[in-house]
Amino acid sequence: MRRAAPHYNPRMAAEGRPVGARGRDEPPPNSTSDVNFQRVVNGIPGFVCTLTPAGEIEFVNDQVLGYFGRTLDDLRDWAVSDAVHPDDLLNVIDTLRVSIGSGQPSDVELRLRRADGVYRWFLLQRRPHRDSHGQIVRWYTLHTDIDQRKRAEDALRTNAEDLRLTLDGIDGLVTTFSPSGQLEFANRRFQEYTERTVEQLRSDREILHPDDRAKVMAQWQRALETREPLYAEARIRRHDGVFRWFYLTALPVHVSTGEIARWYSLITDIEERRQTEDRLRRSEADLLEAQRLTHTGSWKLDVSSGRVTVSPEIHRIFETRAGEDPSAVAFWFGRIHPDDRSRVQTLFERCVAERCDYQTDYRIVCPDGTIKFQHSIGYPVVNAAGELIEFAGTAMDVTDQVRSRAALENAFAENKKLKEQLYQENLALRDEVDRASMFEEIVGTSSALQSVISRVVKVAPTDSTVLITGETGTGKELIARAIHRRSHRAHRPFVSVNCSALPASLISSELFGHEKGAFTGAAQRRVGRFELAHGGTIFLDEVGELPGDTQVALLRVLQEREFERVGGQESIRVDVRVIAATNRHLGSAQANGAFRADLFYRLNVFPIDVPPLRERRDDILMLLEYFSSGSAKSWASGSAALTSARSIYFRATTGRAISANCRMSLSAQSSSLPAMCFGSIQRGCRRTRLVPRTGLLLRMVPSRRLMSDRSSNVRSKSPAAACQGQRALRRYFGYLPQHSIRRSRSSVSRKNTSN
Repeated sequence: MRRAAPHYNPRMAAEGRPVGARGRDEPPPNSTSDVNFQRVVNGIPGFVCTLTPAGEIEFVNDQVLGYFGRTLDDLRDWAVSDAVHPDDLLNVIDTLRVSIGSGQPSDVELRLRRADGVYRWFLLQRRPHRDSHGQIVRWYTLHTDIDQRKRAEDALRTNAEDLRLTLDGIDGLVTTFSPSGQLEFANRRFQEYTERTVEQLRSDREILHPDDRAKVMAQWQRALETREPLYAEARIRRHDGVFRWFYLTALPVHVSTGEIARWYSLITDIEERRQTEDRLRRSEADLLEAQRLTHTGSWKLDVSSGRVTVSPEIHRIFETRAGEDPSAVAFWFGRIHPDDRSRVQTLFERCVAERCDYQTDYRIVCPDGTIKFQHSIGYPVVNAAGELIEFAGTAMDVTDQVRSRAALENAFAENKKLKEQLYQENLALRDEVDRASMFEEIVGTSSALQSVISRVVKVAPTDSTVLITGETGTGKELIARAIHRRSHRAHRPFVSVNCSALPASLISSELFGHEKGAFTGAAQRRVGRFELAHGGTIFLDEVGELPGDTQVALLRVLQEREFERVGGQESIRVDVRVIAATNRHLGSAQANGAFRADLFYRLNVFPIDVPPLRERRDDILMLLEYFSSGSAKSWASGSAALTSARSIYFRATTGRAISANCRMSLSAQSSSLPAMCFGSIQRGCRRTRLVPRTGLLLRMVPSRRLMSDRSSNVRSKSPAAACQGQRALRRYFGYLPQHSIRRSRSSVSRKNTSN
């Protein structure tokens, strides 16, 4: 059973006697004063205890006994029991010892174990009671339950820590300021960004960019004065000295009285946003500049409101003026030329209704009456539900292009007219040149040469392979060039190859090319003659001299139109017309095995045989006049040497004629013709003349007279001189030239008779 606590006696307390020991003169315990005292003590909202001057427990109220569930004697041993929390026991004992030793009051917080084993927080307030002499006669203690307050403080500390962790975790720089603007707190990110503590940040104004510092500080001062939120953008220096853009927000927090308790600031990094904005501004500026340079503007129609938004270039193109309302659709249709307005408006309304693309060309009339040409395109913009939101597009000023195109078309028409005129004139001139030059550089009018020319004309327009035969110096390459010039390949290359002039080891490389390293000395790739002649004509002179392996490669080109470079593996296709020439008898070469029969049949598709000069004697004087036209201006001058005329006849080739002409031209520079040549002819003939570049052929007659054109008027002095001239011609030419155009002998005889 729990014993009742001893009753408190004030007189015993004043005399220093122990509680519970009554004096003889004390009233009984159940007196009215003792009962009232106990009621007062037990009614105190706390645990009341009295201690001896030495610190031992004398008296406790009912609340103490009820809380601990122990007797007074049990509580006297509190220092060795679990009445006080083990973590607080030493602190309580030390505080009691110090207080009793010094006689000073003391306060201490501790946890006391309740009867059910739960510890609760209490505030122990210990006060001394002194007698009239100032001696401590008793200690009074009051234990106040502060468990709820302590829990609230713990919760507040926990909340404060959670708040700090939350602020440190925010993706931004967070600070708090006092009502006067003094920095109180900066989260971890702010301190890491600047590498400064809160104390350093309070006095550091250098973290703001110099260009932003004065503006931001003025805005902050105005916010403190007006108690309004602060919104600003500024650059803040990082710990490495780099400034980054931040968005500053400072909001005041008011208490119930309306006063500002604290300023909370959030600083957000907007560096990427500012860079994006800068790029966007530059892009927009570039776009506007591009629109200005290309005379192209953009427009947009808001379908719901019917308002039109255009770029500055549109205003420039349409020359809008102040006071006009360019946001209305009717304004823009009003600028369109009356002849185009209905068409354009109908097309645009249909495209908007059908939500399809829009494109048209039209004219506009500017306020000053100027007409401009426009090309406009547009497209519909719909939302996720497929509803039309807006119609956007561009308008391009194509006035310069239209005018340039019109001028260009006029120029084309004029050029076409001039081209037709030049073409007709060219045809006439070509025909005249052909007639004058007698088929390019082929000079002569003999029937044998005319037969060759006839075959050239026949085969030239085709792509047939041609084999030209004839003796050396008969002009086979001239025939090949004539075929090329009169073919549809005339504007493409004409490549000539003398097969006999190339070494047998290099002829394949020369014709078909070679790869780098194909043989010794092949330092780089070389393109062959067949590749150079692609699209044109290749002339293989002296084709009979080709070695056997080259004949095989040439046969493949003729059959497959492809070949491979020497040392290469890639087949190369070519479009080449082949014209071959030879002075050998290829039939005999086939019999000897020196020339392939299949290659001969491929080459001999269209043969042309060029006759030697001895088979066309009538062309000799014409050739001599043609070859000498560049050096000896006139045969009648008597300064050219004719000593090679006999060799022209016997050798019977055009090459010999050219060589002889060169010798005669050179001799004409240092010596004169003997008088027995043309001078003898002039003395023995009444009418004789050699006309340059006319192809006139003379006929020497036995009657000592030389027949010529009527325009000739050279008289002979005597018949003996005429005979001397005939002998001179026979001596140098070996014969007397005959002309196909014969004069009437009677007229000549009459003239001679009259003389």
